[in-house]
Amino acid sequence: MKEKAKRKEPCDSVTGVILAGGSSERYGQNKALLEIDGMRLIEMVTEKMKNIFKRVILVTNEKKDYEYLDIPIVEDLIKGLGPIGGIYSGLMSISHQAGFFVACDMPFINRQLVRYMVDIKDNHAAVVPSVANEIEPLHAIYAQSCLGPIRGLIDSKRYQIRLFYDQISVRYVNEDEIRRFGSPSRAFLNINTTEELAKIQSLMKA
Repeated sequence: MKEKAKRKEPCDSVTGVILAGGSSERYGQNKALLEIDGMRLIEMVTEKMKNIFKRVILVTNEKKDYEYLDIPIVEDLIKGLGPIGGIYSGLMSISHQAGFFVACDMPFINRQLVRYMVDIKDNHAAVVPSVANEIEPLHAIYAQSCLGPIRGLIDSKRYQIRLFYDQISVRYVNEDEIRRFGSPSRAFLNINTTEELAKIQSLMKA
């Protein structure tokens, strides 16, 4: 009988950062607090992240909603900027030189894929999945060296994350690499509509 592969210990070189901005304009309510089979999305994501990283923090403007999670909570340093503000606040708060940033509504985080992204970071300022010419900026690693370019965007009132990529060294993770660990459509599935919530509920039951 073959021995089971040893499970890797949680990563201690990168901080896990969960972005939970609050109410979603596209969905109409705070997606992080949606329940699937009696468990909130934020609880699912937090549990997954704790299995991957030794240190996990949450960036949010609704601190009181998440205090029960018993993880460090950071409020946006500059409010109202959306995800780029969360990344900026997270990078300003972590003790490691880089963080893995994930949206609070992505419950199917693939541990093996994320660990692979950590392993290939090397000296790159960012590691970002890319599938069919679409990138996943909220399932990505960012180093503290990104702070300058991000602050430049904020100061110029440009808030799209990808706009600073041309100023840094980015390691894109292509579809073939991602598929070694599972389906990209599952790993990056998030919720913007009731149909997507129903899809996640169906996958959970399966």
